[in-house]
Amino acid sequence: MPAGDKLKPKNTREHLLSIYGYITGLKKDVKHMHEGIHDLGGKIDKIYWVLLGTVGAVSLLLLEKVLDLGWFG
Repeated sequence: MPAGDKLKPKNTREHLLSIYGYITGLKKDVKHMHEGIHDLGGKIDKIYWVLLGTVGAVSLLLLEKVLDLGWFG
């Protein structure tokens, strides 16, 4: 265990308490990471939609230029 260098469990009860504390800490870390990933997902969605809108606008401008030149008409 990560912090096991300072305190070493001497009997089975102490080992079980140490493992229980370690698992509790892992659960808290996973919960914290899940919240961070959820927030990051929202930011990525916003960036995706801005990028999609920009690409759409540029493609419409290019289409307008192509049609004005008379290549397809």
